[in-house]
Amino acid sequence: MTGTSTASGCIFCDTSEARESLIVARGALCYVILNLYPYNSGHLMIVPVRHIASLALASVDELNELMALTRDAEVALTEAYRPEGINAGLNLGRPAGAGVAEHLHMHLVPRWTGDTSFMSVVGNVRVLPEEPHESAKRLRPIFDRLRR
Repeated sequence: MTGTSTASGCIFCDTSEARESLIVARGALCYVILNLYPYNSGHLMIVPVRHIASLALASVDELNELMALTRDAEVALTEAYRPEGINAGLNLGRPAGAGVAEHLHMHLVPRWTGDTSFMSVVGNVRVLPEEPHESAKRLRPIFDRLRR
């Protein structure tokens, strides 16, 4: 497998206190972080620690942990927010919508009938009832319990 463990200037490889404060769970090879610019409250991303751009570059262990943390994120979001649905997905490459194309990450976005997440697409506006750091306070205890 190719790919470096970190890359200079990558927001997912950054070790600043600001980024660290958004991390709600860690595995050995991946971590779960709140999106600083979420589409809805609780918008999470599951990110490999290793700086890789695609699933094809991920090891079997990285893929397994990515999916295990995605499952935990589904459980945590369901418990904390009671969404009516959850969008889960990867945007591989800039033309596919990846804002950070050089570092693989899985999005989980809680959804409710009539929610306002379309506003960012149509009106270039974000409507957010909860700050990401408040979301972190809600989600960390759930992840802690799930990861034991």
